[in-house]
Amino acid sequence: MHEDALESRSVRCPYCDTPFALQVDASQGSHATWEDCPRCCAPIQLRIEVSPISGELESVTLGRDDDVL
Repeated sequence: MHEDALESRSVRCPYCDTPFALQVDASQGSHATWEDCPRCCAPIQLRIEVSPISGELESVTLGRDDDVL
């Protein structure tokens, strides 16, 4: 993980709607991963989209464990 590539995004849990700050490492490029909700501990799917040209974070999509992202 590159600390200079970390970005914080304000998001909401798709299960309990709790807001939390998500730290995203844009140095990994576009990828899919999982994060547990800090309140209800439910597994959240994350789809991270990073521009291949600029390396900037373009979008973060959250979904429930049975969603297709």
